[in-house]
Amino acid sequence: MKYLLGSAALLALVPVIAHGQAARPADGGEVVVTADKPTAKVLIDRKVYTVSDDLQATTASAAEVLNKVPSVTVDDDGNITLRGDPNVTILIDGKPSAQFSGATRGASLLQMQADDIERVEVLTDPPAQYRAEGTGGVINIVTKKTRKQGVSGGGQLSLGDQRRYAASLNGAYNGGPLRLSGALGLRQDAKERLTPSTRDAVDPASGDLVHSTETIDEHFHRLTPSAKASADYDLDKTQSVGASFSHREQTGGRYFDQVDASGPEAAPPSGVSDRHSDGHEWNDDTTIGVHFDQKLGRPGETLSLAVQQSGTHERERYFYTNTDVPAAGPPTYDDLYLNLDLAKDEVSADYDLPMAGDHELRLGYDLEDDRNHFDDLGQTFDPVSGAPISNPAVTNQFRYHQQVNAAYGQFEGPLGPWRLQAGLRLETTHVDFLQITQALPGGRNDFGAYPSLHLERPIGDEGKLFAGLSRRINRPDPEALNPFKDSQDTYNLRQGNPNLRPQDTWTYEVGYTVAAKALSYGVTAYYRLDHDSFTTLTTPVDGGVAVLTTNVNLPKSQAGGLEFNANGKLGKAFTYALSGDVFYAQIDATTLEAAAPGVTVLKSTTGLNLKASLDYHPTAKDTAQISLQRTDRRLTPQGYVGTINLVNLGYRRQLRPDLAAVFTVSDLFDGQRYTRFIDTPQLRETYTRHQLGRIAYVGLVYTFGTAKKAKPAGFDYEP
Repeated sequence: MKYLLGSAALLALVPVIAHGQAARPADGGEVVVTADKPTAKVLIDRKVYTVSDDLQATTASAAEVLNKVPSVTVDDDGNITLRGDPNVTILIDGKPSAQFSGATRGASLLQMQADDIERVEVLTDPPAQYRAEGTGGVINIVTKKTRKQGVSGGGQLSLGDQRRYAASLNGAYNGGPLRLSGALGLRQDAKERLTPSTRDAVDPASGDLVHSTETIDEHFHRLTPSAKASADYDLDKTQSVGASFSHREQTGGRYFDQVDASGPEAAPPSGVSDRHSDGHEWNDDTTIGVHFDQKLGRPGETLSLAVQQSGTHERERYFYTNTDVPAAGPPTYDDLYLNLDLAKDEVSADYDLPMAGDHELRLGYDLEDDRNHFDDLGQTFDPVSGAPISNPAVTNQFRYHQQVNAAYGQFEGPLGPWRLQAGLRLETTHVDFLQITQALPGGRNDFGAYPSLHLERPIGDEGKLFAGLSRRINRPDPEALNPFKDSQDTYNLRQGNPNLRPQDTWTYEVGYTVAAKALSYGVTAYYRLDHDSFTTLTTPVDGGVAVLTTNVNLPKSQAGGLEFNANGKLGKAFTYALSGDVFYAQIDATTLEAAAPGVTVLKSTTGLNLKASLDYHPTAKDTAQISLQRTDRRLTPQGYVGTINLVNLGYRRQLRPDLAAVFTVSDLFDGQRYTRFIDTPQLRETYTRHQLGRIAYVGLVYTFGTAKKAKPAGFDYEP
């Protein structure tokens, strides 16, 4: 896993003694951090982290780059959280995309090449111009654009152990009114994951305690080719048009061995089963967009029209061999076909009007249309004839359609010594879904008003005080609404909830930040209040041998904390980056647990999330680094998720201006272990997902093309 080399100041609440000189505030009151590490900016409504100057980002995935960013955490499956909230909206160049929606989001973050990313924008209180979806906030991934005149290009190749490699080739033309760019990429990954779990469940019928164990050993091999292209043309001095295209595929094998055993408590297992799977996975993501920009009468007055269509297709095939231990008969065989198709269309119009006195007005309209098709087919094979027989426990079809119409207004300008940004977004939502297999329709209509407010004020030459608030919504994922009881894993059943309500969240924050040459730092105080927040409920079924997990709403939950950040030098040879979050979280679990009438069941926890790195530069050509990350335990309504501690080492040697050698050891102490604990009167479970991550990597990075400025040393750690 990689960490952001050069995390700069986030927000701050109280002054801290600083040394050095900060850059003067730029347009809009932003503070530009000038340091030897990648540039970070604190704007009125977001934090911006530039990653394009991190040379080793060319061999990493988007998930690894995002995991470097303060307040952001990405696990080994690509699941992302912002300040501990997993309901995060991910945008590409300010637009939603099917590849980062629903069940495919984590896989897409692991597939996307970091070499495509120029900067990452983190919006914990997004302004009205952004969609209200995502109670945790918005992460906007801004891809690289052509800026150099003439022809330019480059290529990267990195080789690792276990047949890992990442390669990319890009080219661009920028001349007169025409701008063209394109890129090709190829990446191969290999992973192994161990998943042991133990469970003590009460048989709902007899009340007896049943003890179960499960062990899964998974292996993945994935190949990911990608391509993208864009073209922009200035029709005249006032009009321009453009088009963009991106495509990425992933294909590979996935196989696992699963052993399950269960029986009465304190007795030998009464049943043991061994399940082997051979599988193949394929998916692709394609996005096509066109846009038109018109400059109007006043300086800076513009009208922008855009249309974008994106789609994701996923096909998974698994073949299973099932054996009882001791063998009560010959093995049985079954298979599973998973088909997922997501389509997202967006039409938007944005009007920007700069006004006198450094004021600005933005107005806009956005239509988003989502269509989701889920088609799962399972078959068992007749032990005599070998003929396939449809398995109703896993065969189902589900359709989902959502349409969101939105309009917004946003105003920004000075207010005495402060700068104000205020906006209001109105959204209407229409949802239809149909569980075809069970002939169960459903849907909803809702309307919401989502205000946002941001204030900032310079303090001296180096500091800035600011505050913000926003209201956000999180609509249920399609799969969370599917009422079909899925028995793909007969010991771990899943079922959606068609009555799941959208989550409503208010977020508040206040902070202070300082940017100086020798030291940049900041702290932020924040508070989040959720109503109808999403959670999962796990209960014993089938005599306590299996469990059923479904989605439910919590009445209320709240969280708060203090983020801090520091970035600076220690003498001439050392640089450091430090960021963290001291947090508090509380959950109202009354509806999930048996309680006396009028008694409220509240659960709370505190903790510390921390990221730190120390770089040593013995010469101008050499850099060594040690970095660590601590993710503290996270509260759940039925238990908690344990801590994760990671330590990485790396060394980089610049052999020539265009050639570098890199050696890294990721997860030095084998800490990539996700552990979930459930502790209720009916169920006690410990589930661990261990990503084998102690991987040594040796590689070469070669660049060519037009001359570029020197880039700082960086490292690429495998997740």
